[in-house]
Amino acid sequence: MPENKDLDVLVGRWRSEGGTTDDPPVRIAGWDTYEWMAGGFFLVHRVDVRMGGDRVEAIEMIGPYDPATGGYPMRSFDNGGGFVTMHATVDERGVWTFAGDAERATLVVGGDTMTATWERTDDGGATWRHWMDMTFTRES
Repeated sequence: MPENKDLDVLVGRWRSEGGTTDDPPVRIAGWDTYEWMAGGFFLVHRVDVRMGGDRVEAIEMIGPYDPATGGYPMRSFDNGGGFVTMHATVDERGVWTFAGDAERATLVVGGDTMTATWERTDDGGATWRHWMDMTFTRES
């Protein structure tokens, strides 16, 4: 599926670092890995980070491209029993937006680095608050 090729910029193993905007902030460090599932329809995203003293693991499936929405459905599952559905889009500048009902992120990928700004809502999207900032460095 040619539209899935836009996701190639994410493929690789990324060192993840950042933190929340909580008071006090929670430091986040670990790894994110993106790889194509056989067939090229789904990008598999694995997360293995420490948020403060807690280990957080997640697996996410991104894709395939949906021409009706102009983006990519995303489904994420974590080791705490959480499940999130989001939708990813990329604009003409290559800036990614991952949006769900309670969380959204803006990702800017530049070669072997990536930055992400996350927001959360507690009121169904009427107001959003800055939640965390992350930087990623591609290792492979």
